[in-house]
Amino acid sequence: MAKKKQKKDSLVKGVKQEMKKVRWPGVKEVVKYTFATLGFCILLALFFMLLNAILSSVLSFIRGL
Repeated sequence: MAKKKQKKDSLVKGVKQEMKKVRWPGVKEVVKYTFATLGFCILLALFFMLLNAILSSVLSFIRGL
């Protein structure tokens, strides 16, 4: 039982040490990357909408032959 507690304490201590090394982003960085991510998602959505429209038109044309 004592070994489990010692392992747990060691793990918690290690996690605390690693968390002190983490460089957290500032508000400006978070906002910047949020807008970049949203913009990229919108571009991908538009791309797939266009691709879907093109493929639907091609399939409709082929079926109409």
